[in-house]
Amino acid sequence: MSRPKNQNYKGHGLSKGKEREQRASIRFKTTLMNTLMDVLRNRPGWVEVKDEGEWDFYWCDVSWLRENFDHTYMDEHVRISHFRNHYELTRKNYMVKNLKRFRKQLEREAGKLEAAKCDFFPKTFEMPCEYHLFVEEFRKNPGITWIMKPVARSQGKGIFLFRRLKDIMDWRKGNAGKKLTSLEAQPARSTANPSGSHSSVALCNHRRHPSPGLFQLPQRLATTILLSVSVDVVLQDARSSDDQKEDIPVENYVAQRYIENPYLIGGRKFDLRVYVLVMSYIPLRAWLYRDGFARFSNTRFTLSSIDDQYVHLTNVAVQKTSPDYHPKKGCKWMLQRFRQYLASKHGPEAVETLFSDMDNIFIRSLQSVQKVIISDKHCFELYGYDILIDQDLKPWLLEVNASPSLTASSQEDYELKTCLLEDTLHVVDMEARLTGREKRVGGFDLMWNDGPVSREEGPPDLSGMGNFVTNTHLGCVNDRKKQLRQLFRSLQGQKKASS
Repeated sequence: MSRPKNQNYKGHGLSKGKEREQRASIRFKTTLMNTLMDVLRNRPGWVEVKDEGEWDFYWCDVSWLRENFDHTYMDEHVRISHFRNHYELTRKNYMVKNLKRFRKQLEREAGKLEAAKCDFFPKTFEMPCEYHLFVEEFRKNPGITWIMKPVARSQGKGIFLFRRLKDIMDWRKGNAGKKLTSLEAQPARSTANPSGSHSSVALCNHRRHPSPGLFQLPQRLATTILLSVSVDVVLQDARSSDDQKEDIPVENYVAQRYIENPYLIGGRKFDLRVYVLVMSYIPLRAWLYRDGFARFSNTRFTLSSIDDQYVHLTNVAVQKTSPDYHPKKGCKWMLQRFRQYLASKHGPEAVETLFSDMDNIFIRSLQSVQKVIISDKHCFELYGYDILIDQDLKPWLLEVNASPSLTASSQEDYELKTCLLEDTLHVVDMEARLTGREKRVGGFDLMWNDGPVSREEGPPDLSGMGNFVTNTHLGCVNDRKKQLRQLFRSLQGQKKASS
């Protein structure tokens, strides 16, 4: 094993050249002081590394990834918690671009019926790049509600709803004239996309300074820009002329058709947070966690007031600021409770169809970026999917989070996230205890392994006879402790038998 001579390179997992399965302890590092730290510190044989010490496992934030990944040498067994260009799925504008491209690809290769299986995200336009396309669509359906979201922010920040074109013009003016000062560029798009549909430069920039208040449209007068100009031209002009820099929009948004008929429980809107663990993109290997939760708004749903954040946004960061929010009661249901509620209202068959449709969302969205994501063997990713269900029991993909919140909002939430993280570490398997043939590890079920995974033992039946049932149990009983005891007892027995 040879280290790069570049002095800027940092090597990790290199001490004494030990093989992965021979390690007596795992050196971990993280900067996140929440449930994750508790789980890592309590894991047997794991030792915390601080500052610049060598590590074997790093649950990093995305800023570290952007600044250090290309300058870090990692030994075979080392693991980090993000893929290099994770943003292809987790930035709202990139996600939609990849899904649209994938849908067109399916239509060419497999027909319209197969492509229709990707119709699970609302009609979306990137702003300002697709402003004129948006206006054309807007005028086809006057009076409907749209929602504007910054492409690279979370926790409901910067979002507003609108029904009039004047509102979007006000936003356009407010964004157009701000200078490119104190900006953080979006990461460059990967050039690894074989379809050639992505630019290799960042599509937009966003501000460091605070945004206007939630649902408040910026009203500052500013110079206007030509919003239809392509991003590449904008960036090229910016390089050649200082004057042009003032005309580059500082933050990209998506304008998305608002789901006006959400499924309501107790008159309140909610969405679902579901966890998907991806261990590899080539081949695609993805696990689905059995637990998750429904996040409720604190106020009864109505379309008569589109400026009320407590009606329309289900983010806990938003809802906990509500005057009548109860910290102990919270605003979450566990997925098991939600599934039971739906079964009592609509019957088990309708619920099975709904959850099967959600499985389709998870797999299709991952497939849409499979050839774009840089699939490094050192990387894994725990995604937080946000799903909205409408009155017809149709699920809609709102967004995918690369860093889902691991801070607990209640005791029940703490227990869920503790178990989720413990099982994530079991699947990542730094201790090298698994055989690689497991279809269940704790609360995780292997959903896709270079193809669909069957619940039944033996080879999958893909003959079309209807015997194939996918190995997913979202919202079902999670007897993870019992399963883990049986799993590791069995693995220990196999190890003894082979020695």
